[in-house]
Amino acid sequence: MYKGKASYLSKLYSRMAFKTVEYSEKLSGSSPPSVFIGRYGYPKVAVGPLLTVKQGDSSILDLPEEWLPGNKTAADIVDFRMQLIRGKQTVNIKSGVDGSRIVSQLQEIALAKNPLGVEAEFKKKPVGLFFHEEVQPFGPSAPLKEVTLGNSRFHPQLEKAHYDTDLKATEAVIRLYEKGVLFSSIQKAFSTGAFGLEKNRKLVPTRWSIAAVDSTLSSHLLEEIKAYEPIEQFRVYESTTLNNRFIIILMPTMWKYEWIEAFFPSIVGDKLEIFGDYERFARKTEYSPVGGCYYSARLAVAELLKKEKKQAGAIILREAYPGYIPLGVFNVRENVRRAMQLGCQQFENFNAAVSYAASRLKISLGTWLQHSTLFKEEFVQKQLGDFATAAIV
Repeated sequence: MYKGKASYLSKLYSRMAFKTVEYSEKLSGSSPPSVFIGRYGYPKVAVGPLLTVKQGDSSILDLPEEWLPGNKTAADIVDFRMQLIRGKQTVNIKSGVDGSRIVSQLQEIALAKNPLGVEAEFKKKPVGLFFHEEVQPFGPSAPLKEVTLGNSRFHPQLEKAHYDTDLKATEAVIRLYEKGVLFSSIQKAFSTGAFGLEKNRKLVPTRWSIAAVDSTLSSHLLEEIKAYEPIEQFRVYESTTLNNRFIIILMPTMWKYEWIEAFFPSIVGDKLEIFGDYERFARKTEYSPVGGCYYSARLAVAELLKKEKKQAGAIILREAYPGYIPLGVFNVRENVRRAMQLGCQQFENFNAAVSYAASRLKISLGTWLQHSTLFKEEFVQKQLGDFATAAIV
């Protein structure tokens, strides 16, 4: 990420002072199912299940695809996530190849079709909490002493991909997505090293795995989208939930894409903070400096264009308002998906589309242009085009 964004978010995380329940060293409950693979110390990282004392169906605690359709608030989601306790053991990312017991258990959890019973003992009482812009938050954590899993039934599609040791991980991710398996289920299994050629399987930190799956799927869709004809009109989509507003402008052009996000004063500090990144028609090869949100939003737009068999240029503007809580990039992906589903306003020209988009945002158009590349280029080109037409007339 840009140093400015990383520093900004670090300050934001330090302000997340939510209460969590006090737990003992022993737990009897379930996993939604859910796992977490850390990244610090890579290639030796802390791994383990996310557990809750809740018995039975705990799936809603780690099912982000259902939170917005279920009208869950930020407070609801934080409440869900603070119920999850993280158990930790340090392993090498290649441990799965060596038959590590904890890695095998994590794969069993990640491949499970439904929540499964868990008995766990920690080396000390779980404490603390975790918030991050790219990963869903969770409650206290502690080193694991022992964990025992109840009987589980694997998701049939995940199980098939897992046991196909001649299937590359990228191909497994795409195949599962095309069969309708939820993004969150694919990502969790991918992070535990459940897919890929047998000799290449390894753990992938949760944060990296989310971006990898978003990037893999959106890149795959774009390969097809770039061969389609552009849409016929300018469109503006919108979604406003969880103290965020997302405005998506689609343009009747070849594929290009820009993501710009603005965090309002009083979230952290006393000034507006704006970050962004973009790509043109050529495939983006370097990792975006603004992080996983770039790929999450790109996937949601690509899904709509693939469905319509069209291509377009896309500019996404995000405003995060006071009261915003970092809940993970699911917030971006599901909000942009929601915007695509809610329908759009259509316009004959760029100026009309931009005027409407500006009327739905709190930040001035001039401020957005100062922090953009493609948006600014498009705006200038349209103005020059208008001038040229007027001169001819």
